[in-house]
Amino acid sequence: MNNEAVIIDAVRTPYGKRNDQLRQWRPDSLLASTIAALVQRTGVSPDKVEEVIIGCVSQAGEQAANVGRLAALLSGLPPAVAGVALNRMCGSSQQALHFAAQAVAAGDMDYVIAGGVESMKRVPMFLEVTLGQSEFRGFESLNPALL
Repeated sequence: MNNEAVIIDAVRTPYGKRNDQLRQWRPDSLLASTIAALVQRTGVSPDKVEEVIIGCVSQAGEQAANVGRLAALLSGLPPAVAGVALNRMCGSSQQALHFAAQAVAAGDMDYVIAGGVESMKRVPMFLEVTLGQSEFRGFESLNPALL
């Protein structure tokens, strides 16, 4: 058995500008369409995908409730495909890719989809810090010992 992790293909959405066409897409739906396109492009059977690992910094609003799992379900992957979202700030999608490669290299999985999602228009940065009660002005809500 070969446990070498390889990237089969890569897909991304176009960059959007403020108030441009992508503003109408929910981040979970946009990610789901990207996952579906990736599966279609590669020809890998959806039944072979074992996990979807997604990096997402602001896991609030439309990017909350485990956006990795929700996008996997919305993409048409089988319900048995696991999904997870992780936050490593600006390195979130890179960490997702590392975790996917590690799972394959360890022999735990054969096919994993890894990536990231973030909608700055629909889910403002630091929304999870302010709980949507106000605009972000600083980290006052964090434990003062951290500051």
